[in-house]
Amino acid sequence: MIFSTKDVHPRERLSYWIEVASRGYVEHETRPLDRASFDASVRISSLAGLGLSAFEADAHQVDPAGRGSDEDGDLLLSALLSGEICIGQDGRQAVIKGPGLYLVDPARPFELVLREHCRHVIVKIPRAMLEARIGTPADLTGREHHAASGVGALAIGMIALLPEQAELLGSLAGMKVAEQLLDLTALALTAGREHKTAISSPRATTLLRLKAAVERLLLEPELKPEQVAAEAGISVRYANALLGEEHTSLERYVAERRLERCRAAFDDTTQSHRTISEIAFSWGFSDLSHFGRRFKARYGLTPTDYRRRAAEIATENAKGPAGPPRRLHAGEIA
Repeated sequence: MIFSTKDVHPRERLSYWIEVASRGYVEHETRPLDRASFDASVRISSLAGLGLSAFEADAHQVDPAGRGSDEDGDLLLSALLSGEICIGQDGRQAVIKGPGLYLVDPARPFELVLREHCRHVIVKIPRAMLEARIGTPADLTGREHHAASGVGALAIGMIALLPEQAELLGSLAGMKVAEQLLDLTALALTAGREHKTAISSPRATTLLRLKAAVERLLLEPELKPEQVAAEAGISVRYANALLGEEHTSLERYVAERRLERCRAAFDDTTQSHRTISEIAFSWGFSDLSHFGRRFKARYGLTPTDYRRRAAEIATENAKGPAGPPRRLHAGEIA
């Protein structure tokens, strides 16, 4: 979906932009430097559960309309391709001149000012998928992450290509590219962490490594706890002990992450051509009846009903900026 203010009457441009920009970013108000000449556009697409939004906009300030959900909200990875912005969050503030990378957690207050005409690509990443690789993001917000060379340059180059290329990828290729993007992003965001004296306890670090191994291996159809534990370099017993502190086990955690990936696929309109069984099997479920029972127990709806509700909401959002974009939330599912 491509939205632009060019064909909108000048009096309606700002309200139009606030509506459509919230779809690709977070719900917010926009305060342009020059309201009369303000011009902007956004291209919204997706890649295997990741939201992709390519923004181009004149100078303005973003004022978040509210707080997100700590449990279910997305994290926003922004690749500034050109222009200059000022970003502030968690007591830190940085001025970034593109190309550059920065991370926003919309669950907490933040400030964003585009000082001039800017081009962005913003990747919406489900919190659990990124935290499994980097741990808590609290020390990574409100700062610039080096993108002139090395891993940062690779990450920003890949992100810049995705909005146009994602639509050309098949389902399996898309999932693998998304996994590679997340791994590359994690490397870019945490490149400076090794210089800190105390990041986390060895136990917490091992838990993060275990969760990252789960994310990498979810595509394996016959995935066993022993394989995941070996990938993380620990025993199954120790893996279960670590996850037991979160009131789960390795086997249950793998099943939960697979359910989340299936739900993300049902929410993704670019995967509407895939059948429920195809999606379930691609994420490691071998019995469709078993999958249906697990999905309903977790989300309160059968996969068919959930997908129908998600499609209805997507259709409402696609009709135009008549109201803020909706998503299917837990309160609607129960």
